[in-house]
Amino acid sequence: MFETDVVKTSVGELKISFVGHGTLQFALGDAVIHVDPVSREADYTRMPKADLVLITHEHGDHLDADAIAAVRAKDTVVILTERCAAAVPGSTVMKNGDVRTVAGLKVEAVPAYNVVHKRPSGEPFHPRGNGNGYVITFGDTRVYVAGDTENIPEMKQLKDVDVAFLPMNLPYTMTPAMVADAARAFRPKVLYPYHFGKTNTAELTRLLAGEKSIEVRIRKME
Repeated sequence: MFETDVVKTSVGELKISFVGHGTLQFALGDAVIHVDPVSREADYTRMPKADLVLITHEHGDHLDADAIAAVRAKDTVVILTERCAAAVPGSTVMKNGDVRTVAGLKVEAVPAYNVVHKRPSGEPFHPRGNGNGYVITFGDTRVYVAGDTENIPEMKQLKDVDVAFLPMNLPYTMTPAMVADAARAFRPKVLYPYHFGKTNTAELTRLLAGEKSIEVRIRKME
């Protein structure tokens, strides 16, 4: 139903489904992880139940209580930010810097915020402390889903990231140059731009053409 890639890890094959925009699904063995499930991207009544749901922040293209309810089972763990908690009773809040082990997976909450891009009022589109990115560890493979953010210092300090999803649309997140700057700093082995709207993804590919250790993969994640 969706484009999929398979990444080999020390604990089996990780299947990545590119649902759309900021929405992803990971499957490893019998475990299913939904990231920012949103009904406009898929019919979640037909999607597999989740062991883990990760919500990056409270905006409507990332937080959809109905989609979460559709994939939630008795033992599903929903991890989200404090600003999302009221919309999803019984969820678990992770703050920037928190680390938890959930469903046998290490999950790290990474800051996600804007510095440059702001609303006419002067407030950042994504204020510091409101949103999370997440690093999920599958065996020996670290996957970073950045959420809505710019190329912030905390991102550049990440280590040993195998697969990264970085947002790339203006005015809300990053330009291709900002994504390339971040990628050169923390050097993921595979880089997927996502949440990119009408941004020219070929520009990112061009900017990173000389970085042979970073593989840029473009999927349908407008």
